[in-house]
Amino acid sequence: MLIPELPAYLTSLGGPQYKGLIISLFTVTAMVSRPFSGKMADKVGRKPVMIVGSLVCCFASLLYPAVSTVFGFLLLRLVHGFSTGFTPTGLTAYLSDIIPANKRGEAMGLLGTAGTVGMAAGPVVGGAVANNFGLDFMFYTSSVFAIASILVVMGVKETLTERKGFTTEVFKIHKRDLLEPRVLVTCIVMLLTAYSYGAVFTVIPDFGESVGIKNKGLLFGFVTVASLSVRLIAGKASDRYGRRRILMISSVLCTVAMALLAIGETPRDLMIAITLYGAAHGMTSPTLLAWATDLSDERHKGRGISSLYIFMEMGIGIGAFSSGLIIANNPTNFFTTFVTSSLLCFIAFCYLIIHWQRHSRKAKKQTQ
Repeated sequence: MLIPELPAYLTSLGGPQYKGLIISLFTVTAMVSRPFSGKMADKVGRKPVMIVGSLVCCFASLLYPAVSTVFGFLLLRLVHGFSTGFTPTGLTAYLSDIIPANKRGEAMGLLGTAGTVGMAAGPVVGGAVANNFGLDFMFYTSSVFAIASILVVMGVKETLTERKGFTTEVFKIHKRDLLEPRVLVTCIVMLLTAYSYGAVFTVIPDFGESVGIKNKGLLFGFVTVASLSVRLIAGKASDRYGRRRILMISSVLCTVAMALLAIGETPRDLMIAITLYGAAHGMTSPTLLAWATDLSDERHKGRGISSLYIFMEMGIGIGAFSSGLIIANNPTNFFTTFVTSSLLCFIAFCYLIIHWQRHSRKAKKQTQ
């Protein structure tokens, strides 16, 4: 709901040069909080992790109307990031507990579909609420949705069987809590492809306005609807044909989409490219989540999932911050921004091929 309106809101506070920080600050905090949420999910339970994230979202949304300075806004974005740092980790771990391994891709696709419905409706609803009732009412509405999510979580049964309770040990993060080596391949692919996500969500509102698209939320709607249309199919396909194959296809689509954005000059060009990108993102996300849970130790699912999300936040944050610097409020720099994103997606494709070849050689040696 908030993302399409935040660039203009920050500009009204006197900080248009800090637009790149809207996403990057949010993701920095989300990334920093991932090890804590992963450890908490493995020791305290999946439900508490989800509830903490929703509570942060609720209170952050309530505080936006009280912010009157650029510094205050940026500080609040940092705090708001804890919501994303906790809730998705608990959600994914919870889902992996109740779904058989051979249905994991489909399940992650379904989870992603539910999230994409919110992502599709959010910008459109947020824009409509802001235009008709003002920004403050939009922030309050966002807080109400966060409260509703808490009520939903309260109604489900905890799935972590060996709970150790909440202690100060949760706040003691060790090196092993920062990265689960088993899921490294998924983390690298996520880092390379998530850069484009940060770039898109930072630059697209201004890019759309430069080509004559007034409704900023409409573009995000194209992204999320395209993502919605393929998530469940992609998840099932990854169960049947393998995670790598689906990720290779999605990385190629992302490469092409970013290249089309780089050369796009009309609303039609932008809508075609952004729709293609949405499809690529819809294939990548559930497949990587399913693959990460496949590779994770059963005792440390939270750690494996949080590792993947850490790299996702790194990619999004770097993409958002770098794009903001590259653009520098100069429309002629859109080309460089999207070419960079396209190149990184292509590198992800190449990495998957190399990893597949290594895996195949290793499998042959084991059978000989």
